[in-house]
Amino acid sequence: MNDDQWEPPSVLLAVDLVILTLRGARLHVLLVERGVEPYRGSLALPGGFLHNQDEDIAVAARRELSEEAGLDDVPHLETLGVYGKPGRDPRGRVVSVAHLAIAPRLPEPISGTDATSASWKPVEHALSSPAELAFDHGQIIADGIERARVKLEHSALATAFCGETFTISELQQVYEAVWGVRLDPRNFYRKVQNARGFIVANGPTRRTETGRPARLFRAGPVQVLYPPMIRSAQAVSEDLDSPSVQSVPEGGVHL
Repeated sequence: MNDDQWEPPSVLLAVDLVILTLRGARLHVLLVERGVEPYRGSLALPGGFLHNQDEDIAVAARRELSEEAGLDDVPHLETLGVYGKPGRDPRGRVVSVAHLAIAPRLPEPISGTDATSASWKPVEHALSSPAELAFDHGQIIADGIERARVKLEHSALATAFCGETFTISELQQVYEAVWGVRLDPRNFYRKVQNARGFIVANGPTRRTETGRPARLFRAGPVQVLYPPMIRSAQAVSEDLDSPSVQSVPEGGVHL
C-alpha cells in the first residue's frame, strides 16, 4: 500500500488511575461505580477519555480524578503502564495510560460525572475477584499494587504513612499492610536499622498498648534505601487473607 492510500487507525486514548492509601491498617484502592454503559453498575478505576487532541495526558488524569472522585490534592501521579490489548473495551480500540498514586491520609472521595459512587475498597477484595471489575481493571490494580510493594522495598515511602514520630512497630504495620504479609519483628527491626539514614531516633519513649515503653523515631534524610527492604520469596507469595497464610511460621514471615 502506498502512502496516499494509508489511513490512520481509529484508536481512542484514555487514562485510568490506581490511587492507593492506608485506612486503618489495610491498604485500600479507590474505585467508582460506573453509571454509564459499558459495565454500568460495575466497579472500576476512575478514568476516562482525553477531552481533545490538545489535552495533555497528565492533565487528563488529574481532571478525571477530580471529576469522578472529587480528589484534587493527590500529591504525585506517576505513569504505571500502557494497556492496549485488543478487545479490552467493547466500544472499540482503546489504549489506556494508567497512572499510580500512593499517598497517606487521603479524604473520602465524592462521586461525579459518569460515576454513581466512589469509595475506598480493601485491595484484597479487588484482587480476589478481578472478573467483577470493569474492563481489565483487575490487572491494572494488581500491577499498581506490585509497584507500590516494590517502592516500599527501595524508597522511604513507608514513613509518609506514619506520624511525625513513630515506633518501629507502627512502621512495620505499614509494610505489612502494603506487602500483605506478616513480618518477624526482630528481623524487621534489624533490616530497618541497617538501612542507613532511613529513620533516626527522636527523643523519649512512648508506652505501647501493652504498657511497655517503645523508642520513637522520625523519618531520616535519605529517600533511597540502601540496603533495600527486600521481601523474601515467601513474603512475596503469601497474602494475609489467602488460605496459604496458615503456613506462615509462628512469629511471622522473615525478611
